Amino acid sequence: MTDPHTAAPTTAAIEAELKLLDPEVRRSPQRVGELLHPEFVEIGASGRIWDRDAIIALLADERDAGGLTGTVSRMKAVQLAPDTVHLTYDTDHNGRRAHRSSLWRRTGRDWLLYFHQGTPYDSNAVTGG
Repeated sequence: MTDPHTAAPTTAAIEAELKLLDPEVRRSPQRVGELLHPEFVEIGASGRIWDRDAIIALLADERDAGGLTGTVSRMKAVQLAPDTVHLTYDTDHNGRRAHRSSLWRRTGRDWLLYFHQGTPYDSNAVTGG
């Protein structure tokens, strides 16, 4: 992995997002907390809205073992401003599929997840171009 302090913004955001998908990182409140902005908000695939403390507690209880949680595909990063990167990607965890969107903000020297949303989808649904 590259140094997140000197990496290109899009690279730093992708690498940080992938860390958050790692079950070992997800179960560590300290490691998750280091990646989340103090004002973090998530709109989950369930429709529930999570704040920083709630998502840290939820992830600490995950029991999934091994590599990434499910599969990740079609990850794309776009730098929107010098201190903001937007990521989009898809996940599939045992047939539960979601389109995902994350906003990463540089705070000081660190890239922190500011906002995340997951939207469930049916793989048979028609997608636009």
